[in-house]
Amino acid sequence: MTAVLLSNIGRLWTGSELITKAALLMDDDRVAWVGPAAELPQSIPGVVDDLTDVDDVVNIGGGMITPGLIDAHCHPVYAGDRYAEVNMWAKGASKGDIFAAGGGVSTTVTITRGTDPWTLCNAVRERLRHWVLTGTTTVEAKTGYHLTRDGELADVRLLRSLEEEPGMPRLHVTFFPAHGVPPEFFGRPREYAATAASWLSDAALAGADGVDVYCDNQQFTTEDARMLLGVGQSAGLRTTLHACSRPRHGAVRMAAEIGCSSVDLLHETDEQDVLALAATRTPVVACPTTSLHERRTPPVRALLDHGVPIGLGTDHNPGQSGTMSMPLVISLAISMFEMTVQEALYAATVGSARALGLTDRGVLAPGSLADLVQWDADHEGAFAWSMGLNTLRVWQGGRTIR
Repeated sequence: MTAVLLSNIGRLWTGSELITKAALLMDDDRVAWVGPAAELPQSIPGVVDDLTDVDDVVNIGGGMITPGLIDAHCHPVYAGDRYAEVNMWAKGASKGDIFAAGGGVSTTVTITRGTDPWTLCNAVRERLRHWVLTGTTTVEAKTGYHLTRDGELADVRLLRSLEEEPGMPRLHVTFFPAHGVPPEFFGRPREYAATAASWLSDAALAGADGVDVYCDNQQFTTEDARMLLGVGQSAGLRTTLHACSRPRHGAVRMAAEIGCSSVDLLHETDEQDVLALAATRTPVVACPTTSLHERRTPPVRALLDHGVPIGLGTDHNPGQSGTMSMPLVISLAISMFEMTVQEALYAATVGSARALGLTDRGVLAPGSLADLVQWDADHEGAFAWSMGLNTLRVWQGGRTIR
């Protein structure tokens, strides 16, 4: 057991309140005590009989501490890039233009299928390391660029193996074979959806935590999504919906009705969708970088005003969003979604944890995981100013990993 005391914390965001002149005691991989430094007891039963017995004291120098950030939506398992089509988009090309030119998810599927497992693993490892360095200690990582049974299951196992390596973030692995229709099923999306559904029990056995469906009515319809998510729930997987279809198709309301764990992106929505999510308290994960790319913004302010839980994600993927920085996502959420600094910080910690069904992180409280970050600032307002605040130290499970 190792007891580490963080002292002289200028501002500490616990996930529920802001404490000035704070202290925090970590015991092995958990938070043992947190609060105003003036109230720090000299003895904490089961941890230390006397504060002089702690193994280490870290002087934060008046700096700011928050829980480790949580990225609730990203796609890190892929090979290659799609810079050429991003360039097309920047020149005004539509999604249809890009698909007609041979771009889109299928491009990454072809490259990823042709990449040897060792090279793919190294690429994913390097990406995941970036999340940690920028203060994100838990990442929701999707598969979705093999679109075959064996390839998708191998991606689940790859992520689980990387999670065991030093310096990696904690992972919430989402099985995502319904990311698109593979070329061998061209023109037969419903047949492919039924095939992918038959893989979900194996995905759970391989270590997946959840299943996602990209619902846009051009590939997978609301009916396809309902079927896949229902099978996923029966297999014990948490369920997520890429809610990209238009409101009249009812995908968001369907997701709320069946008890989805989260509904993500939500660029096409209406008041009925908002009310359905509010009635069921279904979390929404918003991704500002994708909103920029799509030039469409989800109704985050309306969702918040109706009490809908909001999480945040980078939506890192090879075709739209290259960022792995949740601090940048927080900055963008403040400027784009009319969120206050505290609302955005809450969404990137507590909100994202809720969307992933995680109760042991995203907060700093006795018994929670000791995943926390010291930022290169002495006030949370820096998140709104910096467009990507830098870290000074990152702890995961009480251990310094940066």
